[in-house]
Amino acid sequence: MATSIHAQSDNIYDYSFIDINGDSVSLSQFKGKKILFVNVASQCVYTKQYEQLQELHEKYKENLVIIGFPCNQFLMQEKGSEGEIKSFCKKNYGVTFLMASKINVKGKNISPIYLWLRKKKYNGVKNSRVGWNFNKFLVDENGKWLAHFKSKVLPTDSKLISLIEK
Repeated sequence: MATSIHAQSDNIYDYSFIDINGDSVSLSQFKGKKILFVNVASQCVYTKQYEQLQELHEKYKENLVIIGFPCNQFLMQEKGSEGEIKSFCKKNYGVTFLMASKINVKGKNISPIYLWLRKKKYNGVKNSRVGWNFNKFLVDENGKWLAHFKSKVLPTDSKLISLIEK
């Protein structure tokens, strides 16, 4: 997790995160592709969405990057270590899309990426609230905030797909 809890830039490509393997990943390497950010958890009623996220990854990987951000802030539904999370996702859902290390998506220690995604002050478009696991944020090929979808919206929802294909 980044050491600063404050967003430093209004450009999403200025941010980076630590992946589930402990490596630093700069979002700038995804310029030219849409990015779907999803806060995920292994013990949630929405956990089965991993399957559809993987389907999206396989279908659109040339133009879309999916990043799962494990989060334990909602009824402690992501208690596992990074290794346990990685193993669970691979074994149960065949996840091959990018996974981050655990982060906070709200509160005092919010990830700078999620501060950007949630606050109009940084993303320039809209304030959003993450109320549960499996919220989805879509950013376009130029790093512009496109949309926020709440947990109940499936990854294969027609509105989300139309924005991915646009």
